[in-house]
Amino acid sequence: MRLTFLGTSAGLPTNERNVTALALAMDNSRRWYLTDCGEGTQQQLMYCQYSLSQLQAIFITHVHGDHTFGLPGLITSASMQGRQAPLVICAPEGVESFVRHTLKCTDSWNLPFELSFRRSDEAGFAYADDTVSVTSHPLSHRVPSFAYRYTEATPTPQLDIQKLQTLSVPQGSLWGQLQQGKTVVLDNGQRIAPEQVIATRPKPRIVVIGGDNDRPDLLDAILPDTDLLVHEATFTHDVLQKVGPNWMHSTAKMVALAAAKANLPHLILTHFSGRFRLSAKPGEKSVELLRQEAQQFYRGQVELAEDFAVWELSRKGGLQQVHGNKRR
Repeated sequence: MRLTFLGTSAGLPTNERNVTALALAMDNSRRWYLTDCGEGTQQQLMYCQYSLSQLQAIFITHVHGDHTFGLPGLITSASMQGRQAPLVICAPEGVESFVRHTLKCTDSWNLPFELSFRRSDEAGFAYADDTVSVTSHPLSHRVPSFAYRYTEATPTPQLDIQKLQTLSVPQGSLWGQLQQGKTVVLDNGQRIAPEQVIATRPKPRIVVIGGDNDRPDLLDAILPDTDLLVHEATFTHDVLQKVGPNWMHSTAKMVALAAAKANLPHLILTHFSGRFRLSAKPGEKSVELLRQEAQQFYRGQVELAEDFAVWELSRKGGLQQVHGNKRR
């Protein structure tokens, strides 16, 4: 799985970060999925490898503007670029009304493709295609907010070439039949069953991407088998003590404790307050303070999201950054 951060700032853009948006794709696939769409997301996409024609679905965590204001612009850009395939938008109540009224009031309602809205705040919500399945999970914020759990579609079972050669199965149609789960018969009469030559099916990769939330423990039930959690860490503990709990955001400590409890292997923090700077000057707070706080309570891999940084979760479970935060 490949994650491209298009915006990592909380509330307001800064001169280092745009507001929230995250692209997810299956490795090198051009097909992709968008979680949240803060203002300016369509411009951020100009520096990435993904096109609006290959966008499969959008998942909005909650209605706040730093997660939704980019939707009308992104949709109209897709229209002007000639998209014709329906676009699925999974979101809680309020998002569809906002989008449709904005398009109508700006004379942009006559799109060449269908907008298919699905309420992700309704019981039993699920999205699935041949690449991923997605479920929503309620969080705690000033408005209804959700996390999305992306599960890779069950990978196609792979043939074990060494076993095929050992059993003298000639390459060709018999390999294809075995891949399809059929038993084959060799010229010498020997029967070969699929389970004899199919390698162990790899575990589907799972990523949880959270919306704004001041209770990471609400994810306890879905984290134990998760490979990667992407979660907001708007504040450090000391900053939260100063600003108070009314904003209903997490600290790096809160997220780290939830990740540690679940024995989670990988954690990426995002949605940082503008107080925290990538290039901190004397007297300013560095974003590294968030990593340092998380590492006090969590021994897994902790990373800090940056705009345009690309992270890859390998099939073997490793997480590595494959591109930095420079526009490409």
